[in-house]
Amino acid sequence: METPKTLQDAIIFYSNPDNCIAFLVEQRWPDGVVKCPTCGAEGAKYMPARRVWQCKVRHAKSQFSIKVGTIFEDSALGLDKWLMAMWMLANCKNGVSSHEIAKSIGVTQKSAWHMMHRIRLAMKDVAPMLLGGPDGGTVEVDEAFVGSDPKNWHKEKRERHRKTVRPARVRTYQNAFTHKTAVIGMIDRDTRQVRAKVVPNVRRDTLQKEILESIEFGSKVYTDQAVTYKSLKDKFVHETVNHAIEYVRGDVHTNSLENFWSLTKRNLSGTYVAVEPFHLDRYLDEQVFRFNNRLGMKDADRFNAVVSQIIGKRLTYTELIGKDKNAPF
Repeated sequence: METPKTLQDAIIFYSNPDNCIAFLVEQRWPDGVVKCPTCGAEGAKYMPARRVWQCKVRHAKSQFSIKVGTIFEDSALGLDKWLMAMWMLANCKNGVSSHEIAKSIGVTQKSAWHMMHRIRLAMKDVAPMLLGGPDGGTVEVDEAFVGSDPKNWHKEKRERHRKTVRPARVRTYQNAFTHKTAVIGMIDRDTRQVRAKVVPNVRRDTLQKEILESIEFGSKVYTDQAVTYKSLKDKFVHETVNHAIEYVRGDVHTNSLENFWSLTKRNLSGTYVAVEPFHLDRYLDEQVFRFNNRLGMKDADRFNAVVSQIIGKRLTYTELIGKDKNAPF
């Protein structure tokens, strides 16, 4: 089945619910064999009048729609709205706010916000490959701090924060980043693939654990001269650049990753405005997805990439707002 190539084509094509179902069936069961998401039995019978399938095996939830077992599960919104939101989020390079999505597809802002976070969950790469390589692949590593600027806070909030973050004896020398969220990033210069993740702090043990889990031993690793990166020479070819006097020394620099941080921070401050640390990881997943799929891919390719990752993922509203104690995060 030929899929749309532009947003205008997509709006027209996916306005037909049968086209939506046919497209998702092709993505979910490319061999054409529909499997029951509850018991895994094959050969379910499609009932076009209700647009659901009937499993051959008798059990609870033997009838299922295309939404079951995906990020769309239990959503009352039509697939035409879902697919439009996915297309826009995957291809708007500066992101798209829930207010804009709400106006564009005709839902409330609360519903649009929940939709966007479920789509971001689908954008997350669940099994990323190691960066670099034993043959000398080059990886840049750097940390960043994301958050609002205290100068924009209300005076009472700024004063309250200054008093509670540090004891009185060090208030004068308040660390400028104590109110922000720490993030670590890595980018492979050869594949142009980036990784970014929220970390609880920027201590040596925390950052080096992420590096050891994400980069192939033997790779070239370039960082700044922060003490947290010391002892990386045990596993990598590690070189540093002193940002106090220079930003580039031959091939040694972290400018590629600085570019990603610039795009991310402008996205967060310009489009999303206020992002809670509890949700920051999913906003990073969105930015990483678009960055990693920007070269050699068209809008339809990025859209198909998101759709291919919707299976087996679910994010309820209680999980999203932190009221589900059994949530896996």
